[in-house]
Amino acid sequence: MIHEIAPHVFDNRFLSDAVPRDDSPVFVFGRENEPAFGGGAVLVRDHHIPVFRDVRAGGIEAESLTRLFSIDGRDCFLLDLLPAGMLTEEKGFSFKRFRDIRNVQEIPDHEYFLAMTAFQLYNWYGSNKFCGRCGGRMQRSEKERALICPDCGKTVYPKIVPAVTVAIIDRERDKILLTKYAGRDIPFYALVAGFTEIGETLEETVSREALEETGLKVKNICYFGSQPWGIVDDLMVGFVCELDGSNEIHRDESELKLADWFSRDEVVLQPTDMSLTNALMKAFKEGRI
Repeated sequence: MIHEIAPHVFDNRFLSDAVPRDDSPVFVFGRENEPAFGGGAVLVRDHHIPVFRDVRAGGIEAESLTRLFSIDGRDCFLLDLLPAGMLTEEKGFSFKRFRDIRNVQEIPDHEYFLAMTAFQLYNWYGSNKFCGRCGGRMQRSEKERALICPDCGKTVYPKIVPAVTVAIIDRERDKILLTKYAGRDIPFYALVAGFTEIGETLEETVSREALEETGLKVKNICYFGSQPWGIVDDLMVGFVCELDGSNEIHRDESELKLADWFSRDEVVLQPTDMSLTNALMKAFKEGRI
């Protein structure tokens, strides 16, 4: 999965006084007219995230960077705004959309994970410039990864949105329910999924989403694994459950354009091993769940 980057070591500890080295990765993002899934673009140079020596050559100073986290002991930084005309037209620089990077593996997998996580923080900083309580301009904390309003004291932390992805298995027929989302140009199969609502446990989310999207009741809900998915602020939590009763599907057409039962040998996996959804599908195909 995307966060499984060994032997690389990701460290998300907060440091406020780090100084970029020549080999420090620097993330620069461009906002596009984003589709609902996987929008946004990241600056790439020669199939890698650029490092400080690259952007410094374009006139970027260390003072304009924000430290995010580290990889293999190298601090990684965010450039909030790319000055007009800098870098993008130089040899080897281009903006790449996240969806395109994923489909063609434009950069190494561990750099893709870093870019997703950096994008999550980029969006958080950009969406919380002003206090939601009093309207004051937020300031960055020097002690922790937080934004603080100097006027009313409100503190804001990065947003993490819990969501579930669910392998529904018909044990009697030894089949799994696979889906395709409505309104999205995504060719590969997925699973029932959805966001956890206020006052709801993850297990209750599984039952509700299964019923809402497919009309199916489920039982024996078991945890499988979790995965950060920074492009949309998600923490995806995977579950395996069993069909409880009728296998007749009543698809919510506003959510799904396809929902059907597939045997183990009929399951077609996603083109990469990045997602928790694909890990669940693969586990069923290989007889592990």
